[in-house]
Amino acid sequence: MNRRWFPLLVALLVAVWVSSGCDSSPISKLKKKAESGDAEAQYDLGECYMDGSDVKKDPAKAVEWFQKAAEQGLTEAQFRLGQCYLTGNGVPTDLSKALEWWGKAAEQGVPEAQFFLGVCYVHGHGVEENLPKAVEWFQKAADQGFTKAQNALGACYANGDGVEKDTAKALEWVQKAAAQGLPEAQYAMAWYCMNGEGVEKDLTKAMEWTQKAADQGYSKAQYWLGICCYYGVGVEKDPARAEELLKRAVADYQKEASWGTPTAWVDLGTCCLYGHGVEKDLVNAVRWYDLAADHGNADAQYALGWCYHFGFGTDKDLAKAEECFQKAAAQGLTFTKALEFNQKMAELGFPHVQYELGLYYLDGLGVERNLAKAKEWFQKAAAQGYEDAKKALEELEAEGK
Repeated sequence: MNRRWFPLLVALLVAVWVSSGCDSSPISKLKKKAESGDAEAQYDLGECYMDGSDVKKDPAKAVEWFQKAAEQGLTEAQFRLGQCYLTGNGVPTDLSKALEWWGKAAEQGVPEAQFFLGVCYVHGHGVEENLPKAVEWFQKAADQGFTKAQNALGACYANGDGVEKDTAKALEWVQKAAAQGLPEAQYAMAWYCMNGEGVEKDLTKAMEWTQKAADQGYSKAQYWLGICCYYGVGVEKDPARAEELLKRAVADYQKEASWGTPTAWVDLGTCCLYGHGVEKDLVNAVRWYDLAADHGNADAQYALGWCYHFGFGTDKDLAKAEECFQKAAAQGLTFTKALEFNQKMAELGFPHVQYELGLYYLDGLGVERNLAKAKEWFQKAAAQGYEDAKKALEELEAEGK
């Protein structure tokens, strides 16, 4: 080749590449396929616009492409479009449209969509509350191995929500999810082992399951493992490890609380009530409980009633206490249920619960007043150094009781 022509040839090749470079790039090829009507390409292009991958981030344009793919029946796009309508990402928030697209995906067997529909039927989000219908969708997703649905189905069988209560079936589904590593299910397994429900009571196994869930950053497991380390229940007493775990749990609760999650408000209230991971602050505990109670949380309503009854963090007000207890009871959280739980925890050796059980018997709250039993539980807690229990015993002694 005549070398005089070589630079000109290179320049010509570069010019051709520049003019058609986008046409040969992966994103350009994807656009061409999407524009030609390829549903999978339309979905993939939508994800590119949603994430800003090789294109300028544009959620609205992403939704346009998801819509095109979803209308062709592509299940991934239908589910994704439902998510966008739920969160208002690229479109105005519209729960009815989210449910419409999830319904299409669910009917085609997408387990994530089936699970989300189940959740909506449990809570009455965008549909009438229908627990049997929720169970149907959870079952469909669980049968496909979707762990969150397996755990949810287990909870339905455990509580008798939408199905007849069946501890064996509850345990079966929760175990499946736990074995696949779902931290919520692992935490639930810890409670089954701790209470001996459907399995042999085994505190060691309970701690193993709790550790698995905590290792994945599951805040409730971190909290539980933290208080076990703090009081030396089921594990060696380790204040330093307890503090680390409890602070991690509190940080997660605070994050969830900022999103407006009532269960996180309850958790923070409990941390403030006992000084777990934060400074003990009864006034702040009442504030968190009050906030969650206003949103209909039964645990918060009961805890707030407890605070009003004994004057913890607020003025003692028996009328308000009774009102709160009645609201909690209307949702199934009765004195009997609360006492049953406290009895189990007290027997495991948690001094703060032993002290509370003493208060139940001392005041005759939900049980027949029994001074001897009250003193017995105060003494158990005091023997572990629990200051409130020591104070309660001193006051009883001063009163000659």
